[in-house]
Amino acid sequence: MTKVKHSSGSPLVDQGGPPPVVTTAERAEAGKAARKLVPRSTFASFAPASDRPDPVDLLLEQAVTREQDLIPIRHGRMVASPFAFFRGAALPMAADLASMPNSGLRVQLCGDAHLLNFGIFGTPERRLVFDINDFDETSPGPFEWDVLRLAASLVLAGRERGDKPAYINSMVLSTVAAYRESMASFAQMSNLDVWYSLFDVDRLFTELGASVDADAGGFNERSMRKVRKRDSVMAAERTTEMVDGELRFVANPPLQVPGSEITESLYSFSLGHVHTNAELYRRSLSPERRYLFDNYRVVDSARRVVGVGSVGTRCYIVLLVGRDNKDPLILQVKEAQPSVLERFAGKGAYSHHGERVVVGQKLTQSASDLFLGWTTMTLPEAGNRYFYLRQFRDWKASIDYTQLNGEGFLFYTRLCAWALAKAHARSGDQIAISAYLGTGTAFDKAVLEFALTYADQTLVDHQTLVDAIASGKAEAVHGV
Repeated sequence: MTKVKHSSGSPLVDQGGPPPVVTTAERAEAGKAARKLVPRSTFASFAPASDRPDPVDLLLEQAVTREQDLIPIRHGRMVASPFAFFRGAALPMAADLASMPNSGLRVQLCGDAHLLNFGIFGTPERRLVFDINDFDETSPGPFEWDVLRLAASLVLAGRERGDKPAYINSMVLSTVAAYRESMASFAQMSNLDVWYSLFDVDRLFTELGASVDADAGGFNERSMRKVRKRDSVMAAERTTEMVDGELRFVANPPLQVPGSEITESLYSFSLGHVHTNAELYRRSLSPERRYLFDNYRVVDSARRVVGVGSVGTRCYIVLLVGRDNKDPLILQVKEAQPSVLERFAGKGAYSHHGERVVVGQKLTQSASDLFLGWTTMTLPEAGNRYFYLRQFRDWKASIDYTQLNGEGFLFYTRLCAWALAKAHARSGDQIAISAYLGTGTAFDKAVLEFALTYADQTLVDHQTLVDAIASGKAEAVHGV
């Protein structure tokens, strides 16, 4: 594979193999050289380009390759609030970021690093950890694109919470500082220590202390005990019923529709294609996990609507059974379309977008799902499509940031910054990035200015979608 390098000349880990051997001093110098080419203050200045695409046109462009009956649900979810719009507008923001100068210091980006794409999940070793949890848009690109998207989401979330402007400003500055300080810490670590870094939920409780009210955000030890019960057994209890001695998914249209109730092609896809393409999926798993997977049989499938920005991409859940009906396994089979970053930051090493998502996740996340893998399926109405698979609702939880008090919210946002820095340190040159950021607050202040300006732009873009729905240019179904 071709090795990719920073524009500054320093190495980049980009699935193509290890970087060439250089000294830490040379790596730090590369970061400082990048700072001279693109000063940190550059990021403070955002103004819509004169030829900026209409954000609704970009959303409608994305809709062409998606399931058409679900597009109104996507628009209805996005129009609910400016922050909801922002969550679904990764493509418009990628276009905006591409219009700005960039540092040239590339990492494996999350690609959609907003506040709600971080959360709690269980590792294969059955530990609860906190990390990034969405990788549909993951692709190599400039490290600051993730930071800028996270910061803008903080402003929008803070405004949605009703926080005062002074608090929002200090919260964003503190969060970006947490990213910078975490990167400095990772720059001092050995490669293995960076790779082993994770944030255990038990540590989270210890450090959170009294900064969160007992039930704020639904985040306390009692709620975490409930999280540990959110496995395939509980998911099956809530999504299936017994029919003629076999478990079957229940119908809850349009959010969950069993395959046999939609079209023969979907039913054939889920039951036939899972078997037909099982070998490709199996090869994406390690040998011991293939053995575990082979001990299950597929019994049912359903179409499932999830998320905000991803609504309309093909997403299914597949029900498998092990030793008996009390041993269910539910896998989510989610379509992976090209990352919104690719047209602006260049394509990564993988043409199979399911593989791109899986490898990107494993590269940046501290621990990944036991059944995380990918496959290709041919759909009668859509041709060849790429998918990735993972467990459905296995020890997964998010924090309700609207219920956190000021100190708790700040702790949470700083934790998101740590997780983002850790992902970038694993996949990029943490020494060069840390040198670029420096020890002062120049980067923090620039990102704050960008975030405030971009949050205002999001208000305008949100209204554009509102107007498009009112005029009939876009269709929306609300409250679904």
